[in-house]
Amino acid sequence: MIATSVAFDLVFLLHIIAAIATLIVFVAMRSAGQAVARGADGSAQLTKFPSRQNWAARVLHVLPVSGVVMSLAGDSSLSLTKPWIGVGILCYLAAAGYLEGRTLPMEKMLSEVIAQNGVASPEQGRAFVQSIDVLLALLGVALIAMLVQF
Repeated sequence: MIATSVAFDLVFLLHIIAAIATLIVFVAMRSAGQAVARGADGSAQLTKFPSRQNWAARVLHVLPVSGVVMSLAGDSSLSLTKPWIGVGILCYLAAAGYLEGRTLPMEKMLSEVIAQNGVASPEQGRAFVQSIDVLLALLGVALIAMLVQF
């Protein structure tokens, strides 16, 4: 399906860039959590968990938009009825719900604790890392489904 039209290829490129950006953001978030889990000092924790919204993590929401546009613009090999596309959509729904309902609130709580107490506990850092691991696992399942295309 690639190289059939410039518009399709641009949406495909956007989809790939969004997936890579999402992976980079999640890995950076995991690294920040690991620093807390290892007992980083207060200034390092404050740098890694500033008191602001994490808009970068929400690049995840570009994936279903670009994926559905490609599916609707593509031929029957990219139909929404294909199981691998369904797996991608389910992984996105699970990841988006987990990101917005668990991970980002936990990140906000960590930044508040660090701002008030100077540091967060290693246990809180480990819980945050586990939360990111769930997101990375969901992203991995979606990636495998996109590559295998069953």
